[in-house]
Amino acid sequence: MILKHLSILNYKNLPEVELTLSPKINCFLGDNGMGKTNLLDAVYYLSFCKSHSNPIDSQVIMHDADICMIKGTYEFATGNEEEISCALKRRQKKQFKRNKKQYDKLSAHIGFIPLVMISPADNDLIMGGSEERRLFMDVAISQFDKPYLQSLVRYNNALQQRNATLKIEAVDKSLLELWEEVMIEEGEAIFEKRNLFIQELTPIFHQFYSTISQSKERVSLNYSSQLADCSFKERLMDARKRDMILGHTTVGIHRDELDMLIDEFPIKKDGSQGQKKTFFVSLKLAQFQFLANKSNTTPLLVLDDIFDRLDETRVKEIIKLVSGPDFGQIFISDTNRQSLDRILHPFNDNYHLYSVENGVIKQMDKL
Repeated sequence: MILKHLSILNYKNLPEVELTLSPKINCFLGDNGMGKTNLLDAVYYLSFCKSHSNPIDSQVIMHDADICMIKGTYEFATGNEEEISCALKRRQKKQFKRNKKQYDKLSAHIGFIPLVMISPADNDLIMGGSEERRLFMDVAISQFDKPYLQSLVRYNNALQQRNATLKIEAVDKSLLELWEEVMIEEGEAIFEKRNLFIQELTPIFHQFYSTISQSKERVSLNYSSQLADCSFKERLMDARKRDMILGHTTVGIHRDELDMLIDEFPIKKDGSQGQKKTFFVSLKLAQFQFLANKSNTTPLLVLDDIFDRLDETRVKEIIKLVSGPDFGQIFISDTNRQSLDRILHPFNDNYHLYSVENGVIKQMDKL
């Protein structure tokens, strides 16, 4: 699958963009704050129905504009073309369409245009709270498993309702049991799928990290859950009295953790900046390979300013990996022309190079 054509109107600082894209590599060169990341974010939006960096839709509309539009034309391996478009108006519900037909539910679109984005914000996977690591698992699994996404929605709704019920002075136990039943059913399904996902992802992750780092460190992933050694129902019942006192739910898959280790120690505390970046880049590349294995569509790969603070050896290994046959269409941003020269060298002429300045994007001559 490739994104053949991209149209943007009033998205963040991008007033008007029309691009016919390379089926392999598309590089965007410019200083920070010029709009490179916003362009890549628009590509992300068409896959996930939301921005990668800003959860508030109204804030992606350009200042002083009332409407924002993004449209992409995709070509699949079968030769079929699909048009995905989104329109946002201030104080109105956004419209998300496939071939001009509006989706009834945005969740129905998730996974149709698989995409993996790697950016400096992924450092939060290591340095942030456990919710960041749960989100990583949820986004990865939801792109190939629709029932998983539905289970997440139902679990989170039941969790909110149980917490609201726990805050009532005279708790209605029958109502509590109703929400607990939903949480148990959906929570156990989520746990099993997260556990299987990490089991399958780990060896792929090890291979990528070993290749990029030239086997200089040993890394590991460990999925930790309260459901691992006890039934969810048993844990929830044991915690009910305590939860009624505290007014919130203290056990469940919403407290799961993904431990990230380097040489058997938490990378959050013991890893260097280069090791941390290598870790999350390898993790995201493993996610890409996992999704490619699970579907008939090669995902889009978006690399937003990821080469800073990596030594020359690691940069070369990443470039060698993504230039291989396992990767399809790739979007790259960088501030350094010299760095892009090295990145583009293995691709011969199979790339497009763009300059980005104050929201204006122009195609440049090839190297």
